[in-house]
Amino acid sequence: MAAPVPPPSRRALFGRLSLPERNYVAEALRTETVGGIILLVAAVAALIWANTFGSAYAAVSRFHFGPEALGLDLSVAHWAADGLLAVFFFVAGVELKRELVAGELRDPRAAALPVAAALCGMAVPAVVYALTAALGGGSTAGWAVPTATDIAFALAVLAVIGTSLPAALRAFLLTLAVVDDLFAILIIAVFFTASIDFLALGGAFACLVVFWVLLRTGVRGWYIYVPLALVIWGLMYNSGVHATIAGVAMGLMLRCTRREGEAHSPGEHIEHLVRPLSAGLAVPLFALFSAGVTLKGDALAGVFTRPETLGVVLGLVVGKTVGIFGGTWLVTRFTKAELNKDLAWADVFAVAALAGIGFTVSLLIGELAFAGDEDMINEVKAAVLIGSLIAAVLSGVLLRLRVRTYRALYEAEERDEDESGVPDVYEQDDPQYHLRMAAIHEKKAAEHRRLADLAGAARSKPDSPA
Repeated sequence: MAAPVPPPSRRALFGRLSLPERNYVAEALRTETVGGIILLVAAVAALIWANTFGSAYAAVSRFHFGPEALGLDLSVAHWAADGLLAVFFFVAGVELKRELVAGELRDPRAAALPVAAALCGMAVPAVVYALTAALGGGSTAGWAVPTATDIAFALAVLAVIGTSLPAALRAFLLTLAVVDDLFAILIIAVFFTASIDFLALGGAFACLVVFWVLLRTGVRGWYIYVPLALVIWGLMYNSGVHATIAGVAMGLMLRCTRREGEAHSPGEHIEHLVRPLSAGLAVPLFALFSAGVTLKGDALAGVFTRPETLGVVLGLVVGKTVGIFGGTWLVTRFTKAELNKDLAWADVFAVAALAGIGFTVSLLIGELAFAGDEDMINEVKAAVLIGSLIAAVLSGVLLRLRVRTYRALYEAEERDEDESGVPDVYEQDDPQYHLRMAAIHEKKAAEHRRLADLAGAARSKPDSPA
């Protein structure tokens, strides 16, 4: 009689990361958290500046400079949106490349969760916006505004409320944002390109080919790549395609796999250098000149009565939460995956609500969707800020309810009792780890025996006379 075939093992969602992936995620999120706090400060500064010295804010934002002969005589706000955000999207391109070749997206089974969650987390907010706008008789042009997640702002919220999520949830949030950025880039390229200058676009592609050849032949030197990158960006801008696409394209060209003897791939090394510039300077400056909306009483009330702005708020708060949570549930429903036993579906719901913080890319898409209508752009920006604030408060409350569980899991993941520099959970199959721990316990046991002998000697000593 044949032995019974064991049932297929079920893969745990939000299971433990590999050590290299855990280290990469920790480093990336550390930079993004600091950048998120700077971003938060920049957004608050923009709101204060715009609502106290509005004329000065408008004058600075609309001040033009740049070579007019090259078609680059742009306003300060325009430089921030098209120029500085190209740095942000360059980092997004490198992150995406790394995830595809060396990270969570390399394995189709592991990629199913963040991809499904990201797709549902973009589709549902778009549908929520479209339905709200259509039923209210408003414009559906802003359907893409609530589809983006701002990872830096989300991490800043985590830092403010003092919640240390387990590594798997943090990695999910980061990977989700990477996939989210990819589809946001595609939306910008496909739906917000009105006309194309094929000569400029051809020049940009030719320079991208040169960029790729230089990388593949091992040519080094920032003095070569930075000027070439600026030329590619300028040509892409003049082509009519949004200039941030140039940043993504260059990021995707970097090699993100390690060769023998390399501690880091070229892509990881360059990302490590550029990420602080993106998170600490480029994105906060964009926020400074994009988040400065006038928040008067009637303007705030109008956010909940105008169909376009109400659609943005509902898309971020309801659409994102339902979409990401629903996408994650569908993965468990139709695959062999099941939720990590240390977590609960309430944790997935809280992280899904946290992903409703859509700031940087949402503001950018809002400007593109309603180009030429300054009043509508201002109102949509106010809706993005209010929707993100509601999502931050909601997720903050939900995460605080489980803070003890997160803290215990986080501490268990970070514990390094043998002081080897590697968390103990990654050393359970290493004999040397157990030998080191045995030596530590033997040393402690010897110390306790010594203290026991001292205590016994003290008790047997006769009392001294009064």
